[in-house]
Amino acid sequence: MSPLRTSALKQFISRSHYLATRYDPCAAIGRHISVDMPDASPRTRAAPSESSKYGKARQTALRKHAPVWCGAIALSVLFSVGQSATATTPTKVRYEEVVRSVLYIPMYVALDQGYFKDEGLDVSLKTSQGTDKGMSALLSGSADIVLIGPEASIYVANSESPVKTRVFAGLTATDGFLLVSRDQKGDFDWSQLKGKKVMSFRPGSNPDVFLATAIKKHGIDPAKDLKLISNIGPAARAGAWMAGQADYGIFLEPEASNLEKEGMGKVVASIGQEVGQVDFTSFTTTDKYLKENPEVIKDWTKAIYRAQKYVETASPADLAKHIKSYFPGLSEAELIKAVERYRPYKLWKQDPVIQEAAMEKLQDMLIEAKLMKADERVAYADLVDTQYAKEVMQ
Repeated sequence: MSPLRTSALKQFISRSHYLATRYDPCAAIGRHISVDMPDASPRTRAAPSESSKYGKARQTALRKHAPVWCGAIALSVLFSVGQSATATTPTKVRYEEVVRSVLYIPMYVALDQGYFKDEGLDVSLKTSQGTDKGMSALLSGSADIVLIGPEASIYVANSESPVKTRVFAGLTATDGFLLVSRDQKGDFDWSQLKGKKVMSFRPGSNPDVFLATAIKKHGIDPAKDLKLISNIGPAARAGAWMAGQADYGIFLEPEASNLEKEGMGKVVASIGQEVGQVDFTSFTTTDKYLKENPEVIKDWTKAIYRAQKYVETASPADLAKHIKSYFPGLSEAELIKAVERYRPYKLWKQDPVIQEAAMEKLQDMLIEAKLMKADERVAYADLVDTQYAKEVMQ
């Protein structure tokens, strides 16, 4: 049982004790009986009247049924207090997302529609601005659950960190970044990247690894045939692009569509479509939190799965309405366009289970990029816990 739920139980017991001593139903019944039984001595007691006979019958009935009524009232009081304690003490969960993007629609739907509240969770939201910062928050204990790339857990598993992490539910089926060309003339061909500057992401991050994999797929060496710019922070990338840095760059929605709208580029390819189905961002926690709060992890996964099923069939217009509060600078029309652009790429997982084949392919990509050695491959069971994802789907 989680510390918060243990605290709620203690409050419940304490409040129950207070009410039981403040309002003793058994004592109340006893007082009611004594009122109807005046203290009269045998010498002065008058002959019983019809009304007094009725009063004695009533007293007898009260004595006979008092234990039953007492128990029923006590149970009623305790039950109502229990309901109140449960209803007013949801479990708080500190959550951080890697960046703010339409790519994470299922999460915003779950928040907007109250799916987490339905499971008794009170979720606070913070944007980390990078997988590295999200993982730091998790390892330092300032976050309980983070949405980051699973590559971060692979790095931690191979590190000397005493705190280890576990991926427990998937959100995106592949990379949602789109390749944008600054001045595209005619049809796009990957060979056009040769000799150009391409704005990537932090070295070793999933966006950087997936981009390199897509480039290599077309026979281009990202280390020799072009220049990758990967030293710009997430929040500064759009501004750097608009200032003229790089010839090509990768952007998520709604940034990609915004750049097109401003005449600052054109989307020419989907990185995820080039790489294939490899989990790109997933919900991660520490081994310790997972062990101590299994009911929270299960409830969280249940809310996410519910959102995934909704997103699968919901219209772009409905989804835009659900997520608009998370993108205050965009109109519903702009959000609808972003959803419509993403949907054909099958970016959103239909269930939270992360498959072993996907994690094996991801590690193949990391080894190919020389970010880890072949003998550092992390076992699937040490990286992913699918117990709760599978349970909520039953």
